[in-house]
Amino acid sequence: MNSLNFKPLSIGFIGGAIESAIGYTHFISCRIDNRWSVDAGCFSIDVHINQETGQFYGVNPDRVYNTWQKMLANEKHRLDAILILTPTPSHYEMVVACLSEGMPVICEKALALNSVEAKEILDIQKANQGFLVVTYNYSGYPMVRELRQKIRSGILGEIRHFQAEMPQEGFIRTDANSNKLLPQSWRLSDTKEIPTIYLDLAVHLHQLIDYLIDKKPIEVIGHQASHGWFDVIDNVVCLARYNNNVQGQFWFSKSALGHRNGLKLRLYGTKASAEWYQANPEELLLSYSDGRREILDRASSYVDIAHELRYNRFKSGHPAGFLEAFANLYTDIAECLRQYKATGLFINVRKN
Repeated sequence: MNSLNFKPLSIGFIGGAIESAIGYTHFISCRIDNRWSVDAGCFSIDVHINQETGQFYGVNPDRVYNTWQKMLANEKHRLDAILILTPTPSHYEMVVACLSEGMPVICEKALALNSVEAKEILDIQKANQGFLVVTYNYSGYPMVRELRQKIRSGILGEIRHFQAEMPQEGFIRTDANSNKLLPQSWRLSDTKEIPTIYLDLAVHLHQLIDYLIDKKPIEVIGHQASHGWFDVIDNVVCLARYNNNVQGQFWFSKSALGHRNGLKLRLYGTKASAEWYQANPEELLLSYSDGRREILDRASSYVDIAHELRYNRFKSGHPAGFLEAFANLYTDIAECLRQYKATGLFINVRKN
């Protein structure tokens, strides 16, 4: 990991308060390998929560701001990057403002509400030669990266079809007294162009398949419905065709009782298949055409990536999980940003 060889990069948060869905996760993960220091923030529009979060995160009170615009104006020459952790509907304005000021931007998914916003962001990023990354954290799991390497090295042969699913239960669950569980308000409103569940869950599946097989979707057909408590789309199944005639099936849901987060990937090739389940992230199942089956983990003799020191903060048999996957991503981002600051180029400096 070589974390002692680097001075941590300085980051400021927009959003990510202690009571938010993902803020504390980012705070912990970006600091695990000593790659980042959280030095400023506008953590919440609630003044009390904002100040309380700054105190909890150890941020100097003078660098805790009541508006993100003021933070950007005051901190653009002091921070190495700004992290945007607000709900998706606000991303466009903030990302555009930061890129226009020349600030490197790290943004939670989804980057934008629709393709029009995404294209405008891309145009501004290119015009300013800006640094912009989106945190798709599931691709930070060591065994997902191992699977990618297995595919690239030809262990699975030609990928022919896949299944990717992400069922959850939050929109149909109750507590012990039969009270509905209320999600964040922004998740309970569908836009005209794209139902929110696509921006919340489907983007993860799309990114993972792109990361693993490096193929592009050509056409897709799907069925969507609402089965839960709220008047939004909460269950989607679809069929997809990718280039090289790869066929895929997607299922993502917020109304699937019994699934806290049932993210699962199955990929089928001409020589072998692979299966990975996020709730058991340490193991990768491979099944070969001759009937052999292997369960790989970080300690297996036949891993190419997962044995690396950076993925073994403690030895195999002591499971690493969601926070560590995020930390792997933040290490990658730090390496990319250091290269960008040194050369002006923004490329993925790690192959795995």
